[in-house]
Amino acid sequence: MKDYQRNFLKLALDSGAFKLGTFTLKSGRQSPYFFNASALIEHGSLNELAEILVQKLEDSGLKFDMIFGPAYKGIFLGSILATKMSKEMNVPVCFNRKEVKDHGEGGSLIGARPKGKVLIVDDVISSGLAIRESLEFLKPFDVELAGALVTLDRQEIGQNSDLSASAELQKDGLNIFSVISLDDLLDANELIDSASMEAIKDYRSKYQGKNV
Repeated sequence: MKDYQRNFLKLALDSGAFKLGTFTLKSGRQSPYFFNASALIEHGSLNELAEILVQKLEDSGLKFDMIFGPAYKGIFLGSILATKMSKEMNVPVCFNRKEVKDHGEGGSLIGARPKGKVLIVDDVISSGLAIRESLEFLKPFDVELAGALVTLDRQEIGQNSDLSASAELQKDGLNIFSVISLDDLLDANELIDSASMEAIKDYRSKYQGKNV
């Protein structure tokens, strides 16, 4: 793991965003770990989190014109990233509403109109459904997709194959950039106890999808 990855995992553990134990996921799977990005807001170390996201961008060499942060977690992640980057350049941000507003400015879009090279920023990729919903939302706009930046890639089996969700998206033409992934967790012995590490390895053997 790189320094910014360890810093992120430590921040996630300290804030309670990343928890170890036994958790039932929306999919019905019993997972030895759970990630809830909302706890990062409660913890308040948003400048540190934004710096980690910037370091991931620099490490990946990502270039883009604006950010799309899907509701709800992507809203705050995209916003703090743009705020951090605004010291050097203006980075417009937009996000969607879950429900279309029929009064005031109306519609389902808040912020800048999507254009140019757009980076999707979200918290976690599991099945890939949330990212695909973002792609559908952006379809009507004249944009080029720079990729999707997520804080955690669970690397689990996707929707239509034995590939991971991120690998399915990459196969369809969207590059996925994660701060940490399931594989990275296995390189964090100093932060995760041995019993939890064994549980994560067992979970990985059952549900990890293949890479492209």
